[in-house]
Amino acid sequence: MSEVAFEVRRGAYYDSVVLMQLQRALAELPLVEDAGVVMATPSNLELLQQNSLLPGQAQAGPDDLLIVVRAGSLVEAQAALGQVDALLARRRAAVDQAYRPRSLSAAVKQLPAAGWVLISVPGRYAAGVAREALDLKRHVFLYSDNVSLEDEAALKQSAREAGLLVMGPDCGTAVLNGVGFGFANRVRRGNIGLVAASGTGLQAVTTHIHRLGRGISQAIGTGGRDLKAEIGGITTLQGLDLLARDPETRVVVLISKPPDAQVTQRVLALARSCGKPVVVQFMGFAPPGSRIGNLHFAASLAQAAELAVGLAGAGSNGGARGGPDPVADGSSAAGMAPRAGSGGPPAASGASTNGRRYLRGLFAGGTLAGEALRGLQTLLGPIESNLGGSQPAGRQASPGHLLLDLGGDEFTVGRLHPMLDNDLRLRQFRQAAADPEVALILMDVVLGEGAHPDPASEWAPAISEALRQRSVEVVVLLVGTEADPQGLPQQRQRLAQAGAAVYEETEAALEHVLRSLSPELELPGAPVTLPNGVAAINVGLESFYESLLAQSAQAVQVDWRPPAGGDERMMALLERMRAKA
Repeated sequence: MSEVAFEVRRGAYYDSVVLMQLQRALAELPLVEDAGVVMATPSNLELLQQNSLLPGQAQAGPDDLLIVVRAGSLVEAQAALGQVDALLARRRAAVDQAYRPRSLSAAVKQLPAAGWVLISVPGRYAAGVAREALDLKRHVFLYSDNVSLEDEAALKQSAREAGLLVMGPDCGTAVLNGVGFGFANRVRRGNIGLVAASGTGLQAVTTHIHRLGRGISQAIGTGGRDLKAEIGGITTLQGLDLLARDPETRVVVLISKPPDAQVTQRVLALARSCGKPVVVQFMGFAPPGSRIGNLHFAASLAQAAELAVGLAGAGSNGGARGGPDPVADGSSAAGMAPRAGSGGPPAASGASTNGRRYLRGLFAGGTLAGEALRGLQTLLGPIESNLGGSQPAGRQASPGHLLLDLGGDEFTVGRLHPMLDNDLRLRQFRQAAADPEVALILMDVVLGEGAHPDPASEWAPAISEALRQRSVEVVVLLVGTEADPQGLPQQRQRLAQAGAAVYEETEAALEHVLRSLSPELELPGAPVTLPNGVAAINVGLESFYESLLAQSAQAVQVDWRPPAGGDERMMALLERMRAKA
């Protein structure tokens, strides 16, 4: 009958790779049936019990190393335990025997060029190590998980103020200056930059880009929780800003699980303003369209890679929309004006000055209204509408953005549809133009058989009068062909001469609206600058250190141990003493 022998090493710390290798080495010894080498956390103890490896008399806590061996006899099991130190020493002899500092500060003195600290210690200690790295003015790659949201937010806020990055917690992948961190793949250098809140998603896209013959400028991991409301997308926004300013990056790819709505709006607003094409792949997120301005929405990780590769090979404008410019009075066709320090967002239009900041959408076509609503609310925030069963019902005085389908049932009882009769829309239009908080009116004009015979005859005077009296923009989505009885060219010309910005594609019209109404996003803190090359200090998994060396990066491995042997009371005392120093 099998027997189990065990050994508890109080407060002993080894990284998980060492534990895995020791367990394998013990299990491969002659006469050993199975072995377990774990930190004695409740979940690890449960796994040992499921595998008949948990000795009933073992008294061990989460900070203790528990080594268990099962063999044919107790003598054989104990003999295997007696080889533990020799096996550990053999492993140590197989790795670099250079001097290993015991602290981060000592490691920085040994490698002053180190711009990065890689951290993969147990989660309960990780935030403290990361704080120390930030105090030493180093960027942080935080692989450790089980770090609290409060600690993550505090770390990232501190890093932002100092112009530093905290990638993580639970960040498994990054590629910086051609060197892979964590579980990154070996990919060629190129002009596509990535910011990803998904480690395997980043790997999938970077490897696909590599297979398609293109390469990566920088790939910044953020950790999976960065786009939660509690964190606010701090690292994602920093990464976007960094890539916007990076002359080696031509196209940016954003990857994430579905972010919180408020964070989505903020991230996409900065992406719109970065002056470069941005491919967005938010898994499980319903995109507002295939493209809005410089934003290209991908339905899958593979499509994100393919779009990025296509855009990276396009002209210097990153594949800007072809076709005619809007027929308007010059200002409506303005391009994106660079803003210092943020990669060139569009300047705010005059329509959003003088207290005017809201949209009024007045549509005759329900499908066009729905398409506009989907495209705008993701980027502008909440928009009231009578679409989808909600009930603003023409309440024009409501604060905020408002978009109405005036062809809806509630507006057509006892009156003609607005495709035929402009009276209701004209009244709504004049009311919106007189509202001191309305900056822009978006509307459709639909031509064709059976529609109003000459809509411009009524709309051009109303638009001209509104623009003469008020500082408001009017954007018209014109739907029709040259063969329509109303005469598309004539309708377009008269509306434009009245002062409207006229577009014949929804996405182009929405891009104009967003350019006018999206507020400039000022990022707090200092801009992030990456060090040249890669020199790093590794605290935790030795495999990360060995990977850096294999990629010809400079690296130092810290011989880290839990502070105060993992004693919570002593750790708290040391922290208070450090704070007073």
